[in-house]
Amino acid sequence: MADWTSYLNFGISIAKQASEIVLTAFHQQKEVTLKSSPADLVTETDQRVEKILISAIRNQYPQHRFIGEESVAAGERVELTDSPTWIIDPIDGTVNFVHRFPFVAISIAFSVNKQTEFGIVYSLVEDKMFHAQRGRGAFLNGQPLHASGQEDINRCVVVTEIGAERDDLALSTMTTNIFRLLKLPVHGVRALGTAAVDMCQVATGGADAYYHIGMHCWDIAASAIIVQEAGGVVMDTDGSKFDMMSRRVIAASSTAVAHHISQVIQAFPCRRDDEDPSKCVCGATGVNGLS
Repeated sequence: MADWTSYLNFGISIAKQASEIVLTAFHQQKEVTLKSSPADLVTETDQRVEKILISAIRNQYPQHRFIGEESVAAGERVELTDSPTWIIDPIDGTVNFVHRFPFVAISIAFSVNKQTEFGIVYSLVEDKMFHAQRGRGAFLNGQPLHASGQEDINRCVVVTEIGAERDDLALSTMTTNIFRLLKLPVHGVRALGTAAVDMCQVATGGADAYYHIGMHCWDIAASAIIVQEAGGVVMDTDGSKFDMMSRRVIAASSTAVAHHISQVIQAFPCRRDDEDPSKCVCGATGVNGLS
């Protein structure tokens, strides 16, 4: 197994440096632009931070490739190849950032041969640095992380998000899913407004499961490996193998809990992240993600 520790340490370093820009802007008035829906927001800080992160990585590793939320919003294709690739969300939780709701993260994942080698999620207002490297465990501010191991769905706290989708089918599906979980019952359903930090709660054992439909690869690529390295499981919402491009995910404390959730919830149609928009026949439903 290749040793990507120096790359991981570099990613942590630039995430901390970029966080200073986000924290400075956090308490200031923001200029907000809408992307694909009234709930899909972007600020100048999102765009600036992504450019800073990509520039720093490109200077260090000029041959590497990138998938970045704001680059894709500007028209770049999502293409995950075998080449070393950095998957970046400069501000996960932009709506939170705009409203000064204190769950905002920088998310960075690194993939080689289409396999995630490490993930970094920095919840910067909380000053919580989550990271994991494949085969080497997951950590929060240097301390090992362990999923709860809970196997009884009726004793679970489940985290999810409404996301930016506002069409009738997406909203009815999402609210019905929450209704079904509460009727099982589960202990509770929570939402923090950032997919990356949501999923990391499963790695800490503070939550027992997370699911979402409609997020993007940059929202969850880093946190997925953090959950896995903490002893949790990650899969598609239909119970099949996790595919970060599918825009569907369950992360859970155990396979039993993950499969139980997959049998309860339903997905609405979403265009894959790596699908060519010009060839899409799925319509407009579910094209937005969590901002």
